[in-house]
Amino acid sequence: MKNMLVAQSGGPSAAINATITGVIDAGIASDQVGHVYGARNGIKGVLNENFVNLDEVCDTKEKRDLLSVTPAAALGSCRWKLKDPKENAEEFEEIIRILRKNNIGYFVYTGGNDSMDTVYKLSIYCKENNIDDIKVMGAPKTIDNDLGETDHCPGFGSAAKFIATAFTEIACDCFVYDVPSVTIVEVMGRNAGWLTASSALARTEERRVPQLIYLCEKVFDEEKFIEEFKNSPNVEFLKEDIKRKKALEKLVEITKFETKKAEETKEDK
Repeated sequence: MKNMLVAQSGGPSAAINATITGVIDAGIASDQVGHVYGARNGIKGVLNENFVNLDEVCDTKEKRDLLSVTPAAALGSCRWKLKDPKENAEEFEEIIRILRKNNIGYFVYTGGNDSMDTVYKLSIYCKENNIDDIKVMGAPKTIDNDLGETDHCPGFGSAAKFIATAFTEIACDCFVYDVPSVTIVEVMGRNAGWLTASSALARTEERRVPQLIYLCEKVFDEEKFIEEFKNSPNVEFLKEDIKRKKALEKLVEITKFETKKAEETKEDK
């Protein structure tokens, strides 16, 4: 009976530990898996043979449920990219040696672009060298939502929610002043505009922020941006918003004056 190994790399997200939990659950439930091991700090942990027995550490459902909602990356992470097997075969030979030494027949690697690149290179190496006793699988995880063949990648949903919240809070800060201003926010996302597009979730009937959204899939035209901003109906909305705030401030001043006047009259009596 073969053992299973799981590791994670790249940036942490709210979903990555849930994926690890799913792997542990599947491994424990399967009659084809002996033990479920975790490699600390991704593929570097594999090369260093830095393993932890997860079916012992997470031996109860309560512990696994807790792991699934734990922030960050429980097994740690790395930013280690394997070279081409033809350029550095020794690294791949060492990985296979370590996996066989620990009787590991299933290797699950979760992460984004670089992690899936590791999965691809390792699986190609196994295929070209007739290694059929080790199965290499990739579990997608990226906040950028830019992995091919995935619709909504684990990690993207929580990041999109954060972006929408951030834009709502930025808008609240910007609108406290009576001076018209332009705020430009740059959103990460590697070479994909999914996170930037998710900022539209911050829009409401009362306040349409962000007013303009530009995705990296299209070349940015500075002149077009200025023209679109000038013609945006939201510019008039901003002006009206400022007028309303000025009217409110005036009302507060009048109220304070009337209150002070009433108190002075009371003192005179």
